[in-house]
Amino acid sequence: MQVRTLMILAGLMLAPATAHAQGSASRDLCTDRPGLGTPPCTVEPGHMVMELGLGDWTRERDPQSRTDTVETGDLLLRLGLTDSLEAQIGWTAYGHVRTRDRASGVIDRSDGVGDVQLALRQNLHNPDGSGFSVALMPYATLPVGGSAIGAGDWGGGLLVPVSFDLSDGLSLELTPEVDAAVDEDGDGRHLAFGSVVGLEVELGDTLSATAETSLMRDDDPADHSTQALGGLALGWQPSDAMQFDVGLNIGLNADSPDSEVYLGVVRRF
Repeated sequence: MQVRTLMILAGLMLAPATAHAQGSASRDLCTDRPGLGTPPCTVEPGHMVMELGLGDWTRERDPQSRTDTVETGDLLLRLGLTDSLEAQIGWTAYGHVRTRDRASGVIDRSDGVGDVQLALRQNLHNPDGSGFSVALMPYATLPVGGSAIGAGDWGGGLLVPVSFDLSDGLSLELTPEVDAAVDEDGDGRHLAFGSVVGLEVELGDTLSATAETSLMRDDDPADHSTQALGGLALGWQPSDAMQFDVGLNIGLNADSPDSEVYLGVVRRF
């Protein structure tokens, strides 16, 4: 069922865009993918943007073990409600976690679906993302996922995406956030906070690149940590209604995953 659902979604996104979908949208395609940060732009009313992670592989090693997490079907639906407000629902169709004990060689495997995330993004200035743009984005996660990639309890938080046009084809992006993150044992919540800082460069009419760094403090009762990541992503838009992307994240300290590679597609309807 999960494979069939993913194939249907991919088919819908890769099908030729209708003339109405491409011709009636006056804004540039606003996408959350790729990258670590979140943009302040919103989807126009009457339009929907579907974003699908086709594949995501994260590797994490420490002295005791190595963990590989593979996810596919990471779906985000974004619906424009007003000129400056959009609603979002996100869900991951499949995740597989493989952990190998480095001393004994014992391998543990688990798989399942992810939690559901609900969010609203209210833009406060320039909903098309031009010039100086800022938004508020509260979100909540519902614990419907399995033990493999599900958190085990509800969570929530607030993001404040900001972008500045520094020059023609170059913009600075910030995404500060504060979260009620789920405890590692899946029961209860704790404070987590941090920000993403990035630069987006237009390399041509259809190609863009983003370089980012992320710093997140997580005050989990079991183990306080600070994750630092660096990321590089590319997005290619062959039409006004579609984008393909690929990205790489690298851990910058011992608390962070070693690496993450991913690719996906975005389609506006």
